[in-house]
Amino acid sequence: MKTVLSTKILTPSQKELFLNSGLGLVEYDALKIEFLEVKIPLDYVNYIFTSKNAVNAFLRQVEHLDKSKFNAFCVGEKTTSLLVENGLKIAEMAEYASALAKNIVERYQNETFVFLCGNKRRDELPDMLTKNNVQYKEVELYHTHLNPKAFQRDFDGILFFSPSGIRSYLLENSIGNSTLFCIGETTAAEAQKHSNHTIVANKPTVENVLAQAIKELSFHPDAERSRSTMRNQKKP
Repeated sequence: MKTVLSTKILTPSQKELFLNSGLGLVEYDALKIEFLEVKIPLDYVNYIFTSKNAVNAFLRQVEHLDKSKFNAFCVGEKTTSLLVENGLKIAEMAEYASALAKNIVERYQNETFVFLCGNKRRDELPDMLTKNNVQYKEVELYHTHLNPKAFQRDFDGILFFSPSGIRSYLLENSIGNSTLFCIGETTAAEAQKHSNHTIVANKPTVENVLAQAIKELSFHPDAERSRSTMRNQKKP
C-alpha cells in the first residue's frame, strides 16, 4: 500500500477522503502555534485576516461584543468561513494575500486597517499597503514554531501547507523519492528547492491538496484494466 504523510493533523471529514482511496495515511503537526497575550485595538472598523489562527485570536477578545460592527478582509475559504460562522461581515475575500492587498488598494484607499498576523507572515500584503499609502496598524498575535519529528521510513507522497512546514520536516528527515503536494505556489517554490517531484493544488485548500495526492497515487483497478486491455488490443 502506498502511504501519504500529512504535515498537519487533518479533520475527520478530510480523513474520509482517504478511506476509499487505497492509500495509507500518516499525520502529524509540523508546526506548533503559540498565542501571545497581546491586546487587539477594537476601536477600528476594518480588520485584515490572512489565517485561521489570527481569526481565533481575534474571536477570543471580541466574544462579548457586537461583531457585526467589524468589517473583515480575509484570505482563503476556511478563514472566511470561520469569520462568517462567528457573525463577522466579509468586506473582501481573496485566495492570496497579494490579491487581497490589490483589492484594498483599488477600493479602500482612504480607509484605515488593523492587520492581524503571526510572526511568519509574508511581506506582500503589508508592502503593497505601505507602498500605496494605505493606513494600517499591524498586530502580531501568535508565533509559529517548527515542530520536528523523525520518521524512520519513506513516504510515497508528502502533503505540505507552508514553507515553514517543509523546513520543519527537513530538520529530521529527507525528501527521498517522495512526491510533494503543496497547497500553493509559495509552498511549492520552497518544495522545488528539494525535489523535482512537486504538484501544486488547483485551489489553495487542504481538500484540494488531498484530492491531488489521491488522484496521483491511488490505484484504480478499473483504469488499470482499461489500460491493460488497450495494450493487448494493440498487439498483432
